[in-house]
Amino acid sequence: MKSNDNIAYAASIVPSERQLAWQDLEFYAFIHFGMNTFTNVEWGTGNEDPELFNPTALDARQWAKLIKLSGMRAMILTCKHHDGFCLWPSAYTDHSVKYSPWKEGKGDVVKECADACREYGLKFGVYLSPWDRHDPRYGDSEAYNRFYKNQLTELLTNYGDVFCVWLDGACGEGKNGKKQEYDWEGYYALIRKLQPDACICVTGPDVRWVGNEAGICRSSEWSVVPYWHSQHAVIEAKSQNNVTKPPRKFSPQDVDLGSRKAIKGCNNLIWYPAEVNTSLRKGWFYHESEDYSLKSLSKLTEIYYNSVGANGSFLLNLSPNKEGKICDRDVEAMLSLGAQLEIDFNENLAEDSVVTDNRHLDEAHCGQMALSGDPEEYWHSGDNPDGSELVLDLGDDYDIDKIVLAEHIRTGQQIEKFSVYLMLEGKWKKVSEGTVIGHKRICRFKEQRVQFIKVVIEQARCFATISKFEAY
Repeated sequence: MKSNDNIAYAASIVPSERQLAWQDLEFYAFIHFGMNTFTNVEWGTGNEDPELFNPTALDARQWAKLIKLSGMRAMILTCKHHDGFCLWPSAYTDHSVKYSPWKEGKGDVVKECADACREYGLKFGVYLSPWDRHDPRYGDSEAYNRFYKNQLTELLTNYGDVFCVWLDGACGEGKNGKKQEYDWEGYYALIRKLQPDACICVTGPDVRWVGNEAGICRSSEWSVVPYWHSQHAVIEAKSQNNVTKPPRKFSPQDVDLGSRKAIKGCNNLIWYPAEVNTSLRKGWFYHESEDYSLKSLSKLTEIYYNSVGANGSFLLNLSPNKEGKICDRDVEAMLSLGAQLEIDFNENLAEDSVVTDNRHLDEAHCGQMALSGDPEEYWHSGDNPDGSELVLDLGDDYDIDKIVLAEHIRTGQQIEKFSVYLMLEGKWKKVSEGTVIGHKRICRFKEQRVQFIKVVIEQARCFATISKFEAY
């Protein structure tokens, strides 16, 4: 494939509707809660007695309310972790809340969370560990895959709309000494059938793990990457014999996944955006010993800016305690984060301003469209994007320390290099530069009192678009 053809092909890759909806969530919560909460471990053995599970004051509404006040838009619940204990009364196992003393075996944590999310206007997602250290069928691949699909069916038919099914790739040896062969294609097909709008995340075709659990995003976080970064993409398109083979060594932690160099020669590219995940505490489940190990407000805001603000999403884990509540220190930390984000993005000073450009496709795609607020109205450079300029006139001087940019990603990810300038004392001064914009790029710089802000597109693939230009 010629270099120019390869770049044009990359520019043509666009997200699905479910990926677009997922991307708009930007910031959402993981809830790790289950048997491990009561045994004080991160990974259970599967031999735990269901009698141990007995939260005295479980309050999913508290979780949901806190998530909402923290600026998050969704919750993903660990419905079953590796120990195999189910937070819903599954008909397919004896290792569930049905056999616990909590609510005399009549409780359903999944239902309480789904209901709480609806009450507070949050999306709800499910995590179902593929590894089950309790079930004796694990390792008997065919039988266990049937069992796993039955449990997926319960979760995806009994609790309303699900925005995401979060699958990790955990795989251990079964009690029979055999390794389980997961039917990933079958799992995906079932999810698509039962919840067609749900994204399949991390070990799946829709959303990519960023490659670490520290909340660290790449400086260039591309959404268009070679197919081999989707770990189970039908064993890398086995029916397509002309697809470029993956390199001998590649890792989800690779620094560069989507630049011209990284995609060179690959004739199967996919839209595969990144999710950045980390936990408020050191661990994922609640441990009293970690009550003083919470991430600071400055650390949390830095992760937010370097994930949501760098074309990723931010999945932040919260850990309810044995009572079934998020403890006071965690609540204070999250409310502080929510308040800080409200302060940082309190007023978009670019509203009702004027944007001019030095080129555009047509009048319907002129620079002013970047301020429209309608996601389907945007500036388009035309087919000569390099050197395009957008100048924002705020109408008066304001103290500014950040701008927010977004591409119209329905037409692909195009921008490869850009710079931001402020008009200071009659001259343009560069204050920020970057590569990827994608769904959202937050550019921060030292606070300055300015009226004019300029964005220059230094390099793009086939054209350039901007659907959002905000100033704070």
